[in-house]
Amino acid sequence: MIKVGIIGGAGYTAGELIRLLLHHPEAEIAFVHSTSNAKNLLTDVHEGLLGETDMRFTDKLPLRSVDVLFLCMGHGKSAEFLAENPVPQNVRIIDLAQDFRIAGPHDYVYGLPELNGEAIRQSRHIANPGCFATAIQLGLLPLAANWLLHDDISVNAITGSTGAGVKPGATTHFSWRMGNMSIYKPFRHQHVAEIRQSLSQLQPGFDASVDFIPYRGDFARGIFCTEVVRIDASLTQADVDMMYGQFYETAAFTNYIANRDLDLKQVVNTNKALVHAEVVPPAHEGGQGRLLVTSVIDNLLKGASGQAVQNMNLIFGLDERAGLNLKPSAF
Repeated sequence: MIKVGIIGGAGYTAGELIRLLLHHPEAEIAFVHSTSNAKNLLTDVHEGLLGETDMRFTDKLPLRSVDVLFLCMGHGKSAEFLAENPVPQNVRIIDLAQDFRIAGPHDYVYGLPELNGEAIRQSRHIANPGCFATAIQLGLLPLAANWLLHDDISVNAITGSTGAGVKPGATTHFSWRMGNMSIYKPFRHQHVAEIRQSLSQLQPGFDASVDFIPYRGDFARGIFCTEVVRIDASLTQADVDMMYGQFYETAAFTNYIANRDLDLKQVVNTNKALVHAEVVPPAHEGGQGRLLVTSVIDNLLKGASGQAVQNMNLIFGLDERAGLNLKPSAF
């Protein structure tokens, strides 16, 4: 049984992580750390867990008692925590913040299984991808793998309110968000760097712009993403379907869907990612073709905690789907 510790246990991602691990066949939560909630029941904060656990938060750090440590703190906090609290060498670390996603003087592997599955299996430390970055990359990786990204890429993606975290703010509280929509950080979202890093990994020398405009949606969870890519006019729909189908043929959770449009509800409350690509003919004779790619994920699961558990499964040689056989609602 894998012993698990969780740091930063009061947020949305930690709540989802706890929910998944409580029902994981090969994992057992040893402790959930939160200084501000120490000695309180987990269910005092995560009410969705009522009837499932009587565990309490702790302000202690029994790091030697665990096999893997999940860091669920705000961006920039993971590096601070690790500098102040040395983790035993034998303890694996999965960081859900952005501190180690960009390659640098550290040994963290970028934890996108569809890209780095083999490296994840052999790693000690994992940097879990960002939610927007996951959805966007899954739409583009097959193109990069076939060296087809040569022009600027236009990306629009809308996320639910849980993407902003558990603490309410001026643009996250219900009365502002309900029935509303807005953009934020256009062309300068922090996830663009990790997207470019992954595309360059598959297509060295990639230097086109990723023009990403994020939207705030008036729903709780999920990401709906569209990407427009310039392609050679000779590329057919059959070519694209084969390319995407082959790339994701063995992926545990990412599925290429041909011949139908996608909806957000097909993935909410699951660890699935669905991708669809449609060839758009040139607007005029001799013009360039376009590819419209749609990708959908649940931002808290495949975009965060579900992918973190998927990475844990890979690290410990488990079935990649262990503890993640979640089904979407029919309505």
